[in-house]
Formats: sequence, structure tokens, C-alpha cells
Amino acid sequence: MLAWVESPFQLLSAAEWAHAAGRRISVAMRLTGPQMESTAAELLRRDAPFDEVTPWVGIPWGKLSDDRDWLVGDGFSGQFRMAATALKPKRVVLLDDGANTLALADAVLERTPFRRPRRTEGRMNRVLGDFALRRLHSLAARDAVELFTVFPLGEQRIEALAARGIRTTRHDFTWTRHAADPLDIPGDRILLGSALPTDGHVPVPDYLRWVSQQARESSVIYLPHRRELSDVLDAVRNMAGVEVLQTGLPVELVLAGIRRPIELVSLQTSASTTLELLLSGTGSTFRQSVLA
Repeated sequence: MLAWVESPFQLLSAAEWAHAAGRRISVAMRLTGPQMESTAAELLRRDAPFDEVTPWVGIPWGKLSDDRDWLVGDGFSGQFRMAATALKPKRVVLLDDGANTLALADAVLERTPFRRPRRTEGRMNRVLGDFALRRLHSLAARDAVELFTVFPLGEQRIEALAARGIRTTRHDFTWTRHAADPLDIPGDRILLGSALPTDGHVPVPDYLRWVSQQARESSVIYLPHRRELSDVLDAVRNMAGVEVLQTGLPVELVLAGIRRPIELVSLQTSASTTLELLLSGTGSTFRQSVLA
């Protein structure tokens, strides 16, 4: 089985799938940022069930051709669409891709277009999306498609996927919990950094005011988002009451090591689902804030 992943969270999802399946897998890791290599190194240090992790730029055609059983991190990816069209995989497991997981499920069910929400696409991507969707439907007819997720899809959606021949498997970070290193932080309040300013959804000055306001309420440990703008992070470092903890790892891998109650504060994020699950039993609280 070959996992083809593009983000640190997808890497973690691949480890969870391999653990749940009781088998070791190979990983083709697209180099989309420095956190990919640091996350892969940390997963290997924690004895993730990986035979090998190979970094790639572009499509790993040779590996995908040699092993037609794929774990796919980004089902909406243009590269996946092209590879699925050209190489005809024999089995596909769709791994978690954050909030896009629900959107992908609905796209596979043809409730929505086969693209990321709020995105427009050119004709070529639409054509490749149609080919990839037909390939998934053809595999599903042979019970060869699985959706592996930590997110609640809802019974109605799960039943609709099953009617299409797509098996849904829910996990709860069993491997991540077992492999976690205890985390001792200098404080009991963590503020999650956000990519909302990076993606243009929140003005940078408004975001920085929000961080400053949170720090005035009580000092915080700030965990940067992997795509955080460098000038935003520099400004946060200089704020009173803020200590930046830059780990180079996905927040799920870091906070799985929490062993005592903490308060976790963030803006709107799909990580609320994953972190509430990981922190259950610790007495911790998770609060999603809004910009004033």
C-alpha cells in the first residue's frame, strides 16, 4: 500500500490508517513546506508503521505505477486527478484533509461539484475531475474505495456513501495517543495560530489585535500555524504575555502529549474536532473565539 500525502496532517492520517489496518506502508511525501520533513522525521522516531518515506516534488509516477493500492491525502488535488486518470489504481483510501474531508464526501456523492469549496477551476481541471470521479465510482462498485476519517460525517452521509459502495472508517487517533511524548508547557493556556490571515479571510491588523486581546486576558503559549506569515509571527513574538512555541509539527501530534487540564483558544478551525478528541479525559477546555 502506498500513501501519497501533501500535508503533515495527511502524514499523521496515513500512520493512523496503517496502525488500524495492522500493516506497514510506504509513503510518497510531497514537499509542500518545511513541516513535511520534520513531521515525517518525528513520526519515524515514534516508530510509525512506515517502511519508507520518500520526499517528492510533483507526481511520483513510478511508485504509483508499481503499487496501485493508494492512500490519497488530497482527493481534490489536480495531481491525483491526473494520476488516477492515467494509471487506473486498483484501490483508493481517501485520507483526512481537514475540513475538506466533508466536502470531498459530498463531491463523491455528486451533491456538489468535484472541487474544493469556494474555488473556481479551469476547463482542464474540471475534465480531470470528471475522470477521477468516474474512476472512484468504478472502484466503489468493486468495494475498493474507503474514506478514513476522524471527522463525524453524520449517519445520513455514511449511509449514502455505503449505498455507493464506499466504506467509511472512523478513527480516534489511537496510534497518535499511544506514541505521544508527554508535553510539559510553561502555562495552562494555549492559543492556536491561524491561517485565516494567510488566506486573506481575516485582515492582518484585526488578527493581531485578537492575539493581543487574548494575551491581555491572560498570558498564552502561542502555537503558530504551519502556513503563518513570517511578519505576522514576528509581530506576535513581540507581544507582551505571549510565548511562541514553534515545534515544526502538526498541532495534533504536539498536543496529544498533554496530561493535565489546559485551556485551548482558537479562531474557527477544523482542528476543534481533532483536538477535542485528543484532549478528552484531560479535563481541558476548548474555546473557539471570534474577532471583536
